[in-house]
Parts: sequence; C-alpha cells; structure tokens
Amino acid sequence: MNEHLEDAFFLRQDMVDRQLRARGIRDEHVLQAMTSVPRHSFIPGDDLKTAYGDHPVTIGYRQTISQPYIVAMMTELIRPQPGARILDVGTGSGYQAAVLAELVAEVFTVEIIPELAEAARERLLGLGYRNISFRTGDAFGGWPEAAPFDGIISAAAPAEIPAALIDQLAPGGRLVMPVGTDSQRLVVVAKADDGTVTREDAGAVAFVPMTGQAEH
Repeated sequence: MNEHLEDAFFLRQDMVDRQLRARGIRDEHVLQAMTSVPRHSFIPGDDLKTAYGDHPVTIGYRQTISQPYIVAMMTELIRPQPGARILDVGTGSGYQAAVLAELVAEVFTVEIIPELAEAARERLLGLGYRNISFRTGDAFGGWPEAAPFDGIISAAAPAEIPAALIDQLAPGGRLVMPVGTDSQRLVVVAKADDGTVTREDAGAVAFVPMTGQAEH
C-alpha cells in the first residue's frame, strides 16, 4: 500500500469511528461499506482531509457530496439487505451509489445533470462496480421499468414526496428523502406488506433542492 492510500485508509477508519460509530450508527454492514468505499475518489482534487472531513463537499454544478454521517444514517434507515434492489435519486458524485452497491444486489441511480451523470458512471465503473445501473434524467417519476424497489434514497429535496416514488416502493420497502423548501425534514416512508404507508420524521436536514419536474 503506497503512502497516499495508507493515509486514506486511516482517515477513512477514523471517519467511521469518530463520525459514524460514535454518533450511533450501529449497522456493522453499513459501517463496513463506509470503510471500504474510497470517499476521496468521489470529490474534486486530491485533499484527503477534505474528503474525510465531517461536512459535505462541493462537487460542482451547485451540487454536493453529503456529509459522511448523513450518508451512513440514510443508508442505515432503509435497512439494506443483500438481495435488495435500491433506487438512488440524484447520483451526484456516485458516492451514495457506491456505498449501496457494497450492501445490496442491485442499485439503480438517476442523475439529472448530464456532466455529473457521465462522470459518476465512469468513476464507478472504473472502481469495479458492476451492480449499478445508470440513467441520466429527471428522477421525479422514479424508474418505472425497474420497479418495484426494496429501498429508495434521495439526495435532493422536493416540496413533497413524489407519488411515483411511493408507488414504486415494494411492499416491505422503505424510502428515505429530505422534504421541504425553506426548511427540510428527513422523512422515512415504510410500506407494509399490505400496502399501507406510514411516515416518520427523522430530523432536520439541509439538501440541495430537487430540480426538473419537482420545481413545477
């Protein structure tokens, strides 16, 4: 292991211990995924301290890669299982998709900004991920052809959860999404086996707004 990769490994382990485990992330599979994915590969430049810092990082086009704790918390909230199929709304840098790909069978990721979508696709394929499907476009309507999904995660906040996403959630599935305009709350939607939908408030968050159809 060269010095740069060794530094990255230790910073990543410290991130997991201090930012995630110490704040209550308990799912050992999620913690292992966060340890495995090289977060520094998903940000512009080569500053390891920036990559593993306790904050979001700008990735261009007025978008960000979420704070590590937020990524871990949202991933834990969907309760990922090895055979699951997950929809990732807002690919961004591809980091969330990579974390999910370590945990589940298939990830379907959608990004509305073409430049980010292509960069993320090249990055994820270059890192060896083969269980991720990519789409460039508006995720407001989900990905009907691939539905239903066992989990849905969104990195962008609409004013209200799109009905299409709830429809595409499989019985027993969970959706985690920031909701709101001036102030946002992280909402967890659970669909029971009989189709009944319940919602839970998981606290205040700050995400970029969902664009495209969500703006109309």
